[in-house]
Amino acid sequence: MRILDNRTEQRAVARLAERRLEPDPEVESRVREILKNVRAEGDEALTTFTRQYDCRFIDSLGLRVSRKEVEGAYDSVSRGFLASLRVAGKNIARFHRRQLPKSWELREGGMRLSQRFSPLSRVGVYVPGGKAAYPSTVLMNAVPARIAGVGEIVMASPPGPDGRLPAEVLVAAAESGITEIYRIGGAQAIAALAFGTESIRRVDKITGPGNTYVAAAKRMVFGTVGIDMIAGPTEVVVVADSTARAEFVAADLMAQAEHDELASPICIVGFRAQAEKISREVEIQLEATPRKAIARMAFAGQGVIIVAGSIRESAAIVNMLAPEHVELMVKDARSYARRIVNAGSIFLGSWSTEALGDYVAGPNHTLPTSGSARFSSPLGVADFMKFSNVIEVTRPALRRLVPHVRELARAEGLFAHERSVTIREDVR
Repeated sequence: MRILDNRTEQRAVARLAERRLEPDPEVESRVREILKNVRAEGDEALTTFTRQYDCRFIDSLGLRVSRKEVEGAYDSVSRGFLASLRVAGKNIARFHRRQLPKSWELREGGMRLSQRFSPLSRVGVYVPGGKAAYPSTVLMNAVPARIAGVGEIVMASPPGPDGRLPAEVLVAAAESGITEIYRIGGAQAIAALAFGTESIRRVDKITGPGNTYVAAAKRMVFGTVGIDMIAGPTEVVVVADSTARAEFVAADLMAQAEHDELASPICIVGFRAQAEKISREVEIQLEATPRKAIARMAFAGQGVIIVAGSIRESAAIVNMLAPEHVELMVKDARSYARRIVNAGSIFLGSWSTEALGDYVAGPNHTLPTSGSARFSSPLGVADFMKFSNVIEVTRPALRRLVPHVRELARAEGLFAHERSVTIREDVR
């Protein structure tokens, strides 16, 4: 791995924080065409694109996955998988129930002011697929939606060449309360969820990760529907002091690198000898992983070990990078964590490996990437809810507030605003 000394290579370190999701003009042009076609032609366009990109037999299978297919999926998964899935679902539900917001009311001076929360009616969950299965993504999106009280949770996922979705994904969907499942992927799936077709009713919000085409489509339909975030390649920053085991650090960097050639495995240490030891350990573990080619490209492209001068300096680097995941393999991780304000999830101590957060710990693994942890948060129950402000004013309270409305309305030149309150002032 490339080693940078923050004291002498501060510009190189700062450039790591400049990573951003820049739209590809060619991708955007193609996505815009797909969205336009699905909006105009509905199911016909969906079937054409699915036949072109995913499965040639989609006409005979249909777009919607049947209940019989979902029930049959249980016969194709192991008891161990089902037990683990249910443990994960239970932990995710337990964590997210604590996030449920409560409506509240304030009564003061003749006014009754309140904030009233309500769930979204219909949500679309996008689950990547085609070459891999991501049941954990199903749980992390659908369980919070169910806890929020969403009435209809719809899943879209690209089928394999045989037109099937992985049994593990179908079982996860059934276990987490998804009400409709469609074998469609890519930008065309986002278009169907956003605009609706003859067989798929539009949703209120779309959540879930995807490739560059999915990300571009989500960006373009925002405003027509809500979206959770624009997800970029995964990233981790491991802060390691002299107490950290090099093999643990390397293993957790590997866990991110194997995701994607564009993943960012980054480590921050206190001295160069430690950086070199971790770098050697990464090389050893690279040779043993089945996804060596992908991981090696990630390390070559984005992998780096930063040598910081102090704990304070390393915390400043983490906050500058604002990463998706931060692991603190340091002596007093809980105290150190108070210094971290820009991160999606923070893992404390050598036993809190990030993979636990991916699957079974309970907090959501859908996290802000590409530095967006500076201003955004992990997916949660609130993403599947909305609130309304409710205002009720008595006549005495109105009279008391009229002079203030008059002054502010005149300052803005909005005389009808002023009139709308003064006309009530003199009514007997």
